[in-house]
Amino acid sequence: MRPEALNSLFVETDALDGVGPKLMRPLEKLGLTRIRDLAYHLPDRFVERRAIANLDEAAVGENVIIALTPREHRSPSGRGPFRVMAEDAVGNICTITYFGRASYTAKKQLPVGELRWVAGRIDQYGQMLQIVHPEHISEDASAPIGKLCEPIYPLSEGMTQGRIGALVAQALKGLPELPEWIEHGLIAQKDWPAWREALGEAHRGVNAAARDRLAYDELFANALALMLVRESNRSQRGTPLVGDGALRAKLRLPFALTGAQTRSIAEIEGDLAQPSPMLRLLQGDVGSGKTVVALSSLLIAVEAGAQGALLAPTEILARQHYETLSRMLQGTGVEIALLTGRDKGKAREAILMGLLDGSIQIVVGTHAIFQDSVAYRNLALVVIDEQHRFGVGQRLMLARKGRRAPHTLAMTATPIPRTLTLAQYGEMEVSKLDELPPGRQAIDTRVISVERMDDVIGGIARHIETGQQAYWVCPMVNENENEDLAAAEARYAALKERFGDTVALVHGQLRPEAKDAAMERFARGEASLLVATTVIEVGVDVPNSTLMVIEQAERFGLAQLHQLRGRVGRGSEKSTCLLLRGTQMSETARQRLALMRETQDGFRLAEEDLQLRGGGELLGTRQSGDTPFRIASLEQIQKLLPIAHDDARLLIERDGGLAGPRGEAARLLLYLFERDWGVQLLRSG
Repeated sequence: MRPEALNSLFVETDALDGVGPKLMRPLEKLGLTRIRDLAYHLPDRFVERRAIANLDEAAVGENVIIALTPREHRSPSGRGPFRVMAEDAVGNICTITYFGRASYTAKKQLPVGELRWVAGRIDQYGQMLQIVHPEHISEDASAPIGKLCEPIYPLSEGMTQGRIGALVAQALKGLPELPEWIEHGLIAQKDWPAWREALGEAHRGVNAAARDRLAYDELFANALALMLVRESNRSQRGTPLVGDGALRAKLRLPFALTGAQTRSIAEIEGDLAQPSPMLRLLQGDVGSGKTVVALSSLLIAVEAGAQGALLAPTEILARQHYETLSRMLQGTGVEIALLTGRDKGKAREAILMGLLDGSIQIVVGTHAIFQDSVAYRNLALVVIDEQHRFGVGQRLMLARKGRRAPHTLAMTATPIPRTLTLAQYGEMEVSKLDELPPGRQAIDTRVISVERMDDVIGGIARHIETGQQAYWVCPMVNENENEDLAAAEARYAALKERFGDTVALVHGQLRPEAKDAAMERFARGEASLLVATTVIEVGVDVPNSTLMVIEQAERFGLAQLHQLRGRVGRGSEKSTCLLLRGTQMSETARQRLALMRETQDGFRLAEEDLQLRGGGELLGTRQSGDTPFRIASLEQIQKLLPIAHDDARLLIERDGGLAGPRGEAARLLLYLFERDWGVQLLRSG
């Protein structure tokens, strides 16, 4: 139950004055559905203006507020702009210029002979100073004072700066007083304002202390929640799993394990033998052999007389894991089953019975494996593939499936920079696969201008003639997804005209069945060319596909380009990745593509990506799994996360956890940032 003190913050936005169904649409697009969201919708930047008495004080290019009296309206002859000739207090003339259909507004707002306060940017046009499309015009001298430092907010279609500013002001007015959750010594040392003041100040002007305080709150909430998960995990009784190695000895692997795989398996084996449940993250670059490590871990559980489960984010990926593991398990006598939402009738009943009586030792599936109807004889290990696709809540549901809390091994193929590992997986031990298995060939990566499109399509034709397959990825990173989708569909239509029915299309807005059917056609070799948006970033393993074309590659983040490239190079044939770039690129995009050519080390790319983005979008929320932070910038994460982490540990180990006075305040913080699964864990634990 959310604490009562926070209820006013979680009221829906439509309770505010002036918000009806029409305004709710752009608000929903921005994710501003509750009062709390508006309070935390911080400005991107501020426009600083200077109030001046006359034009002699103005500098060209400066944002100013000045009193002007319109003297003449000049309508354009032909298609020129509408101009208002206006005079300042000492008789200097300034032109106020409007383009397009704004003349009606101009006549109404700037009547001849009446003094107006005008806010805008001073530019020079010939010998004359001008203001093009003023930002504010007011009859009242006091109104512009509030515009001297004006916040500029992120907007969506149908929303204006004035409207969002008014809604934010309403939200801030109703903020409750909350007790302090940050350690008092730290507040004094950093000279941070209290929570409520910090929010107000962050909306009013460039105040680094207020912004840092709010970023710290978010980082502290996250660190505390993860710390509570770890504490809860330690206090639970798990089932120590000690295998005798008999089943692992029967595995007939076509290759020797790398040093990194051997090390990771030993770390996992050590964890599984402990009485408290394992909570470990296996980070492995694309193609580094995570599946073998997962299988060895599952076999330790089976050797110890228990069951193991492997959870995949999509049905097609679950099916692929099942086929790979089944092949590897031949000759071991281990029973493995696949369970997805698609299984019905007798086949499903047989699997459920096998899980219940223990005859099925390993199950692979989608989240269907933790539905209420699925019961296990002794589930002791859960392996989660692509961890960032599953929330802590889903992990908790799984934890209730075993007689005791099962051991958890989470895997991700998205290499995560050191800074972020703590932020996203602070509750876990981490194993790293940082070597590629022998025999994996480097992927030939080339950057090609989009102007050579005909050559690329010719190359695809030659490639397909040899019986090999290819991917063509279109960007889906635009705010306007409809435009992107249209571009992907147009590319598909053009390629289909050239190559006929051997082309398949996959994008995120297709129905899941249609998406799976297209993917399966490609996986079975019935389609030679798969046109897709980034939905293929995680998943399909088609060894016969040896060519990857990424269109408008400059629009992708490094992490995502690397993930996409990893879809090829999975067989014994040499693979190629073509990065098609536009004619105009930013310096950052140029560096990104150069790095892609230079290295295939995902961990290095992840670190470089972080440096290139600087304080910008963290690993790009749209680009490679959500970052857990909306307020803290990269710079703030690097500066404040270690402090937040230590403070969270201090609260739990010294200050009585959530039971002490500061703990009561910290509980409010967890609910405020919706990290309340940390509180729930305490209850269930």
